[in-house]
Amino acid sequence: MIVSLAAWLQSHGHEFGFMRVFQYITFRAVMAAMTALLIGIIAGPWVIRRLAALKIGQPVREYAMQTHLVKSGTPTMGGVLILISITVSTVLWFDWTNRFVWIVMLVTLGFGAIGWVDDWRKVVNKDPEGMRSREKYFWQSLIGLVAALYLAFSVSETTNVRVLGLFFDWVRSGFDMNLPPKANLLVPFVKEISYPLGVFGFVIMTYFVIVGSSNAVNLTDGLDGLAIMPVVMVGSALGVFAYVTGNVNYSKYLLLPYIPGSGELLIFCAAVAGAGLAFLWFNAHPAQVFMGDVGALALGGALGTIAVIVRQEIVLAIMGGIFVVEAISVMVQVMYFKYTKRRYGEGRRILLMAPLHHHFEKTGWKETQVVVRFWIITMLLCLIGLSTLKLR
Repeated sequence: MIVSLAAWLQSHGHEFGFMRVFQYITFRAVMAAMTALLIGIIAGPWVIRRLAALKIGQPVREYAMQTHLVKSGTPTMGGVLILISITVSTVLWFDWTNRFVWIVMLVTLGFGAIGWVDDWRKVVNKDPEGMRSREKYFWQSLIGLVAALYLAFSVSETTNVRVLGLFFDWVRSGFDMNLPPKANLLVPFVKEISYPLGVFGFVIMTYFVIVGSSNAVNLTDGLDGLAIMPVVMVGSALGVFAYVTGNVNYSKYLLLPYIPGSGELLIFCAAVAGAGLAFLWFNAHPAQVFMGDVGALALGGALGTIAVIVRQEIVLAIMGGIFVVEAISVMVQVMYFKYTKRRYGEGRRILLMAPLHHHFEKTGWKETQVVVRFWIITMLLCLIGLSTLKLR
């Protein structure tokens, strides 16, 4: 919005020439981060009071860590604060004609809506399980598949009209059409190795990246501040990739595909960073508010969608290693428990408790130790991910 206003003012008088600064993505990214941070910090106390007044308190499962029972009743659904900060800041500072930002925002708000319903049922029905897994997975899959199908053709095209035309060409070809090389799966740390996916391969991979990222972040969100800071770090790193792939000179120099328009995603990533830091102000131990599924599902979906657009799916798995390991720990624990119960008549566990952060708590680590150490690991993984820009 501000970009359009600045362009209009410049066209109506030389005295507004200084507003050319709003054309620079880097400047607008800084402003987006500051705007989201200020919105979050200022609105945070009011949002927390409203959540408390509505008695939207976090239910704690009976089998949860005993040390977490004191958290019962802490306001949840604080992810609303994050989404408001991100949305307002992004709308103010990004170029409204950019299709990539719109699709990321739609995925983010769509997953946020699923999380809202899930959290609301937990509070209203006093049910710690919330929305049933099948229902939640259905709606996640619907949004993920629609986004994946759109991104399959938008990565190589510059307008929605051409994206639609390419989609119809694919249908007329009998669903037998190759995508351009920039849609290939890139392998980090090597120069020329990439794997063509085809439309179906691209859609399937994108679906798993978006839905998988959403659920992985949600599973990680179990301790005060544990999920939000890795989201900030990974989101900021993806913003760097977005800026590079959206710049024809940088992308050529660093041997990355040039994706016109992807640079504008830096604005969204900066807003995520600002909103995340503002939320951490209230979510740091002892937390005054939890983000809930409304925040965790939305942020995870956003990270996955951005990674697909900038063609860094594998790098996302590296930088978001904490999210990946947390999700794997749950899957392994559940599968092993079911297998041993079927074979021996009694379920057994590999970890003391899943997800992984609870296992470390069971071994004697304090909550703050787990959180800070996971932050440190994420910081190192993000640096490794950023090193792939040059180490090829």
